[in-house]
Amino acid sequence: MDSYHFLAFDLGAESGRAVLGTLEGERLSLRQVSRFPNAPVLYLGHLHWNLLGLFEEMKRAVKSCVDSMASGLQSLAVDTWGVDFGLLGRDGSLLGMPYSYRDQRTKGAMEEFLKLVPREKIYELTGIQFMPFNTIFQLFVMAREKSPLLKSASDLLFMPDLCTYLFSGERATEFTIATTSQLYNPRRREWDLELLEAVGIPKKIMREVIPPGTVVGSALPAVARETGIGEIPVVATASHDTGAAVAAAPALGEDWAYISSGTWSLVGIEAGSPIISGSSLEHNFTNEGGMEGTWRFLKNVTGLWLIQQCRKKWAQEEILSYDQLMELAAFAPAFRSLIDPDDPDFLNPPDMPAAIELRCRITRQPIPRTPGEFVRSILESLSLKYRAVLEELRGFAPRPPARIHMIGGGSRNRLLCQFAADATGLPVIAGPAEATAVGNIMGQARALGYVTGLDQIRRIVRNSTEMDTYEPRENDAWDLAYERFQDIINRPRRGIPA
Repeated sequence: MDSYHFLAFDLGAESGRAVLGTLEGERLSLRQVSRFPNAPVLYLGHLHWNLLGLFEEMKRAVKSCVDSMASGLQSLAVDTWGVDFGLLGRDGSLLGMPYSYRDQRTKGAMEEFLKLVPREKIYELTGIQFMPFNTIFQLFVMAREKSPLLKSASDLLFMPDLCTYLFSGERATEFTIATTSQLYNPRRREWDLELLEAVGIPKKIMREVIPPGTVVGSALPAVARETGIGEIPVVATASHDTGAAVAAAPALGEDWAYISSGTWSLVGIEAGSPIISGSSLEHNFTNEGGMEGTWRFLKNVTGLWLIQQCRKKWAQEEILSYDQLMELAAFAPAFRSLIDPDDPDFLNPPDMPAAIELRCRITRQPIPRTPGEFVRSILESLSLKYRAVLEELRGFAPRPPARIHMIGGGSRNRLLCQFAADATGLPVIAGPAEATAVGNIMGQARALGYVTGLDQIRRIVRNSTEMDTYEPRENDAWDLAYERFQDIINRPRRGIPA
């Protein structure tokens, strides 16, 4: 049986990975080639992504992969998080390092822009969830401040598009990443000119949007020589990481929801067309593009970022592995302190445990004291937030979700999976943990004609993945905790009580 090899770069907000996928018939095997850190760099008071450093890491991974293989690669592709972008000059040079969405320069920008264009109008045009770091608000800040970079720009490319450009020299914007910007009109299937004008951005810097699973070009000769890869195809896969992950959900039928769990938790359903209404605006749901013309109707929920940042702070005194933290959390008291994972104070605080302590003090709850208590609080709160979002989703889904597919790194977290099942009352099917890399690889295989569509992709994932099912346990304590949680997330925010 013939084997076909694809190299996927999956760049996350904490680390990047190079994953080699080998497709034999309808089975896919994976091998991690390398893993490297990715963290914003503080430069002149602002957070930026070290794009060129990431490119060097990716080239090293390519060379390592080529050196270890008996046969060649069919293609490569890159996926990343959404909204962030970089600018190119007329000569193709990179104009500065891309800003990180966690940079504070957009603070207050969303509220200021909504005075120019009403929230209802923006949602009607884009169907995108309002988050203060969306591309539209990042660009608004640059235009408001008369950024010289913006004045010199010939092209705007999103993070995965920038990586594709560095490998191939071709400038293109892929559909799934374009839809995260809050500048793309899903009904017209093009950039929204009205919003671009309101932001102060010329349409000429926005590239034509291409579908996921498109061969953009070939590896540049210089890259081919440096890495030994040859001039292989460079593919625009489903280049938004959640778009790739949901394409790899091993689902059947329509009565399912997904939680793509990592730094963020993306909770939603797959739809055949955007769902844009007054009700979906009221609940702040988003419509992001998927593979094969599908739409991801979802809500972004802060995810394991909370634990990542707590662990980073604790590492100053004691380094605890994630397994150790989960074991400590399993034996910590249940439902002692609950938080809203999406509280704005948790976006990027200098001290995450201190930020959680403050919110517990403000909401008059016991303050977590040990790492186990903090992690237990976070996991329980995340699971209760999943329940809240899924209850809202029931009003939009063609069929009420009967099960949850937990995909991404969080699917390895047995405690989180069980808590999610208990909180929602739905079975949780966990896996694949490498859903984003799998979706990236399958997008490449689709581009080159080795698979025919989503049904076959998901069949291959089912054939190739060991999945665990977590059945919900009857526990009235979760219902009581949910009542408390609803009170916490719905009450007006206030300062420290007297």
